Amino acid sequence: MSTKSSLSMVQQKRGRPKGPVRTVEIRPTMNNDIEFDELRVVVPSSMGGNAKDESIGIMSKAEAISKAREFGVDLILINEHGDPPVCKIMDYSKFRYMKEKLLKEKKKGSKGTEVKEVKMSYKIDVHDYEVRKRSIEKFATQGNRVKCSVIFKGREIQHDALGLDLLDRLAKELSHICVTEGKPKRDGKTLGFWLTPRPEVLKKINEKKRAEERAAKKKRQEGMESKQNDKMSPTADAGDDSESEEEDEDEEETDEDLEYDEDDDVEDIDDDAAMDALVKKDDATNNLFA
Repeated sequence: MSTKSSLSMVQQKRGRPKGPVRTVEIRPTMNNDIEFDELRVVVPSSMGGNAKDESIGIMSKAEAISKAREFGVDLILINEHGDPPVCKIMDYSKFRYMKEKLLKEKKKGSKGTEVKEVKMSYKIDVHDYEVRKRSIEKFATQGNRVKCSVIFKGREIQHDALGLDLLDRLAKELSHICVTEGKPKRDGKTLGFWLTPRPEVLKKINEKKRAEERAAKKKRQEGMESKQNDKMSPTADAGDDSESEEEDEDEEETDEDLEYDEDDDVEDIDDDAAMDALVKKDDATNNLFA
């Protein structure tokens, strides 16, 4: 085997290099790379959060870049199809962080449509049929697509007309909530079709989801306001507590002074009695004062 053929075999076996897949960041058009001469310039709202950006007017590209440099940030093109195109004065790292945060919130909040499957036999009993139908209604009201399959075993496949009748009956009884996607198709020994929720059902689901999001947002705002009120209230309480503590300390000091004075009087009396006893018992002192 030649060296050239062995090298070609080694190169074929190598495949993709080890390590994580590299992602290339697509940066927006910024600063001097902007090709438009006239721009509508906006700045982030002073309210912060998801508040709408504030417009500072229409100006030339040079003016907008100089204004961005005054603040020490970038001029980022956010809508090139506007009339005139819209640019935002903002630090690029913060712009990228806010964009990623919004994408994460959208991904977290929006649950993707799931695919459900309901299986049955063409000889299904009435009670089991009603259970399957209720399951399809439940999945459809959640906004999910449902695959309805009729399973045949062995030679039962020759009764596929009965399976078609069953699926047709199911589609008619669920027509108020679902629509069929095409005609039933056979896949081996399975006959099935797809049911999707009606547009009005999806609209109700989206309205309910938006109402829940608004309620959750309102609850968060109320929680933040209550926290701010709690932060403000301890200062006043602390002032009242400090005044009451000072009053208690003054009262304790007066009580201690009184106790101290009484003890001093008792000690003075005891000292005088001891001196008298010493004077009386000492003979030398008796002769001196005789």
